[in-house]
Amino acid sequence: MTKRTSPRAGLVGLAAVAITATAFTGPARAAQDTTGAGGHEATRLALEAAVTAGVPGVTAEARDAGGVWKSAVGVGNLQTGEPRGKNDRFRVGSITNTFVATVLLQMEAEKKIDLDDSVERYLPGVVTGNGNDGNAITVRELLNHTSGLYDYLADVTYYETYVLGDGFLKHRYDTLTPGQRLKVAFSHPPLFQAGARHSFSHTNDILAALIVEKVAGTPYEKEVRKRIIKPLGLKATSNPGTGTTVPQPSSRGYSKLFFATQPDRIDDVTELNASQIWGDGDIISSAGDLNRFYKALMGGKLLPAQQLAEMKTTVVNPDLPISSYGLGVERISLGCGTDIWYHDGGTVGWLTLAAFTEDGSHLLTFNYNGDWEFSQLLPTLTAEFCDPPATS
Repeated sequence: MTKRTSPRAGLVGLAAVAITATAFTGPARAAQDTTGAGGHEATRLALEAAVTAGVPGVTAEARDAGGVWKSAVGVGNLQTGEPRGKNDRFRVGSITNTFVATVLLQMEAEKKIDLDDSVERYLPGVVTGNGNDGNAITVRELLNHTSGLYDYLADVTYYETYVLGDGFLKHRYDTLTPGQRLKVAFSHPPLFQAGARHSFSHTNDILAALIVEKVAGTPYEKEVRKRIIKPLGLKATSNPGTGTTVPQPSSRGYSKLFFATQPDRIDDVTELNASQIWGDGDIISSAGDLNRFYKALMGGKLLPAQQLAEMKTTVVNPDLPISSYGLGVERISLGCGTDIWYHDGGTVGWLTLAAFTEDGSHLLTFNYNGDWEFSQLLPTLTAEFCDPPATS
């Protein structure tokens, strides 16, 4: 799983140290009153263990040769005690990347774009200042996060203003443009020369969405809808624009906003102006829709063979050796020896993980409606994809 620049789960990704430390830990206790069909017992244990560890609630769906299995544990509303729903919609965070990468690879297959062209060709004058140079970075390097561009979310002032404590509560309804966030990123020099290594940066994802718009001549949201959402019938999937709510059915999203004097304070952060995560985390979906999307993608229904092979061509993730990064998807080696593909993502209040076999025949997607606890992420994958599940 990709290590980002902050320990804040979902906002800037998963904390690799915490994940590595708990990678092969077994579920802590038996599930109670878990909804869904039979089977997937180990996975149910892991979902319940996440709630025991502090997650308010989890919604999940698995698909394999045995059919579709759904489960929900914990609560969706801490105030009312309403349980988490099996068909909840939620903000998917960086899983948005896979949708954008798929569109760009489709455009490549249509000869509308060359992923090895410079970013400058498609976005002239956008990547500039402090040593940042769009001529030195390719579109492919944006997608596999080897561009070296500084992650705007790592900027301390931005993070304190829009993510932490009173800053988030004050500015959660502000509308931000992609340009405002890119200005933050380019106020810093690049971390390294493009192509030197992998380092996840949300800045790359904003630029990739802007390239979709430039090539298509229409909003990136329209291209995602035309090319992916409508053909696959993803009725629970949407781009909210400047909307602040999550469509029903859904639960509330919760966060520990890191108040210095109230470290364990939990806030309802469901409402957020989605322009603040445009292009790098704005899509809203469900576990069922994400499974349908990844099944179609890995099954070759969205990309020709050449482009799917490009998507699955990975670079080493130096922060987490068991994982490597492709174009909008990642590969991970589980402790039982099984390799699977996945993408994780989140934003304030939500953490999502979608995992699948290379042919898309076996999938699991689950979502936490809290962003501060992630010790059970890899144990949940181990429970679902290892037979028998690895423990320790």
